[in-house]
Amino acid sequence: MVRNFIADFVNRRRPSRKALQRYTERKRLVDLLSEPQLGSIVPQWQQFDIMKDGDELEDDSVDRQINRYLTLSATSLALNIAGVFISPFLTLLGVLLISYVVFRLLKNRLTTKILKGKSVGVSLVEFLAPVAFIATGHFVASAFAHVFLFYSEKLVRQTEDRSQKSLMDVFGTKPRSVWIQKTSPKGDNGARAEEIEIPFEQLARGHIVAVHAGETIPIDGVIHNGGGLVDQSALTGESQPIQKEEGDQVLASTIVLSGQIYIEVEETGQATVAAQIGKILSETSDFKSSIQSRGERIIDQGAWPTLGLSLLALPLLGSTSALAVLLSSFGYQMKFAAPLTVLNFLRIASENGVLIKDGRSLELLSTVDTFVFDKTGTLTGEVPTVGTIHALHGYETDDLLTYAAAAEHKQTHPIARAIRHKANEQNIMLPPVADAAVEIGYGVKMHVQAGQDEAAQFRLVRVGSRRFMELEGIAVPPSVNQLEKSAEEEGTSLVYVAVDAQLGGIIELTPTIRPEARQIVRDLKKQNMSTLIISGDRQKPTQNLARALGVDDYFAEVLPHEKASLIEQLQAQGRSICFVGDGINDSIALKKANVSISLSGASNVAVDSASIVLMNGTLDKLLLLVSLAHEMDTNLKTSTIMTVTPGLICVSGVFFFHLGIFSSILLYGGSLALSVSNAFLPLITHKAQNRR
Repeated sequence: MVRNFIADFVNRRRPSRKALQRYTERKRLVDLLSEPQLGSIVPQWQQFDIMKDGDELEDDSVDRQINRYLTLSATSLALNIAGVFISPFLTLLGVLLISYVVFRLLKNRLTTKILKGKSVGVSLVEFLAPVAFIATGHFVASAFAHVFLFYSEKLVRQTEDRSQKSLMDVFGTKPRSVWIQKTSPKGDNGARAEEIEIPFEQLARGHIVAVHAGETIPIDGVIHNGGGLVDQSALTGESQPIQKEEGDQVLASTIVLSGQIYIEVEETGQATVAAQIGKILSETSDFKSSIQSRGERIIDQGAWPTLGLSLLALPLLGSTSALAVLLSSFGYQMKFAAPLTVLNFLRIASENGVLIKDGRSLELLSTVDTFVFDKTGTLTGEVPTVGTIHALHGYETDDLLTYAAAAEHKQTHPIARAIRHKANEQNIMLPPVADAAVEIGYGVKMHVQAGQDEAAQFRLVRVGSRRFMELEGIAVPPSVNQLEKSAEEEGTSLVYVAVDAQLGGIIELTPTIRPEARQIVRDLKKQNMSTLIISGDRQKPTQNLARALGVDDYFAEVLPHEKASLIEQLQAQGRSICFVGDGINDSIALKKANVSISLSGASNVAVDSASIVLMNGTLDKLLLLVSLAHEMDTNLKTSTIMTVTPGLICVSGVFFFHLGIFSSILLYGGSLALSVSNAFLPLITHKAQNRR
């Protein structure tokens, strides 16, 4: 009868037949999706949901198991206590229940750890303690200890689940429906087209989605019509909203604060940047095979001393004291505290626009002593700066700038943007243009009105490279050769401007140093970090940049594969390297470094090779990232002290003050509470700072 009671009690909490059938069907469907022919039929978002549901079912199974053992242990504790006052039969039931729990746990540990040689010391402690409880007749203490153990695991899993969900909620959610336009944003008569609501799953490329003020953008795409202020902080960590206009790129999970926009869909479902980030965060949050190893090392180091001291206490003080020592648990609470600490720091980083793709990177960053920067695109900006304007044949520099800016006024490449920016700085009014023609890779030519007067004649203006001038039959005087040689040495670029059939002059462009770069280098050096530049650019411009920023050393004219070799040489000198590059072109060097950081930003996150991405595309968050790495290291050390010290107190108490089993259990519980609280302290602190 007792056997049937236990079986019924346990079986009642097993997955239902319907749930098991659902899981089997889902697993079969996931296997089918691996076939290319079938995988292409099922929408990508649906594949993700199917696999996600399977993961959730497995997690739910673990939670049910913990709940089952917790209930059995609590019932055993109640029966053992009631048996003292009511009937020995109740005690027998309590003993059978806790014996069943211990048997199941021992079987699991024997097959998963001890026989496989994994964490032998810890596994022996986990194996021997329950056996010792039963063998010495401490049934009440055993039930009490297991109630505490399973409740702790349940609490930590709930906390971990909440933290992980809050970390990914912004990226994992999708709306149930969206509003799209039946036709183009404006009809033939200029009236606004009709908007219809469709399920999110039916959204496809080419649809025009309407998003109004206060709504979240559901997809990646380009603004087809309209404009507004968009908050991108969830993806990039940018503190200020961005004004978006027609032709601008927008991303899913960002919010329209004002205005209304109509977006032509480019990517939907799991192809969006937000979904890719969510997937990366999900993989990063699986720290049990990476970051948790630090906690496991601490547990392993404390296991053998615990076993040795317990064996010593056995002949000297008896079995009860030996069991109390076995429960001292030197650092065992780090099994829970370490992953929670890391998860909370990943959350802080993501809320500040820093995407950590590899959970180990934040821990490794705290050991870095050398920062190696790529030059172009990392320390220098994408858009150059207009330097000297060399006027020829009697033209004025302002005239040349006016002609060049007018000719480039619709171009989007960095050179055009630099010239237009310079014209805006000097408050130059651009004259009318006509008959534009662009030679890809060479330059642009068009007729530009020579002045603001409507009667002014149009001049044929050509802007581009020397090769473009030669193709157009524009003579380049020999005096320009020296200028070209000097520009090559200094790392500047030359843009030729011809008016009608004559070369009017040359605009010299210099690389733009990122405005935050100088301060970043200074602050890193204050923290005793070495700084270097590795560049494929020429010697002179690399040297000039190194001097301007104050970095310790530089390497110029380095090919991509040679960057990786240089990093290996630095590591051979005993240095721990963090390489900061653009994330795509520097992939080999990024892989070789201890930690890799890129500035490629949200739009390139899927192809980024770095383990950490600064989502707003600037160096602004680099120091925050370094600070978080050191904060996490300090937090983990504090948790270690909080978990090891109670163990020392417990052992000392057993040997010198005859501390008992229940005192050991209470010390363990207090230590766990302190270490878990310490794991959440940084999250609370950073939230308080952000509210100020």
